[in-house]
Amino acid sequence: MDYYFSKILTVSFDEAIQKTTDALKTEGFGVISDIDIQAKLNEKLGVDFKKYRILGACNPGYAYKALQVEEKIGTMLPCNVIVIEQGDGKVEVAAVNPIASMMAIQNSILEPIAKEVTERLKKIIHSL
Repeated sequence: MDYYFSKILTVSFDEAIQKTTDALKTEGFGVISDIDIQAKLNEKLGVDFKKYRILGACNPGYAYKALQVEEKIGTMLPCNVIVIEQGDGKVEVAAVNPIASMMAIQNSILEPIAKEVTERLKKIIHSL
């Protein structure tokens, strides 16, 4: 099982960020963190790196359900969605596969929650 799913877009990096953020909203996710890896690597290491952002996406309803069942699930939240400039006018958007993540946790009550979140994230990625 793959630990992520992705799609290649032929739009600008900024447009990919906007499209991804908008698509997340349609499925009830908000971006609660936004890490600019390119800027951080330059700031901390003085290196040049391609445009790469990690969007921490959270659907509060699902997060609440998961936290009620497994208190330490917060170590795996939020769901990360990455946007990577791949060159030649291509930008890749990838999301974590929650089902793959949840395999590390021995709690069968989380399975339906992970399946629902996975389906929503897949729908988001495919809609881009």
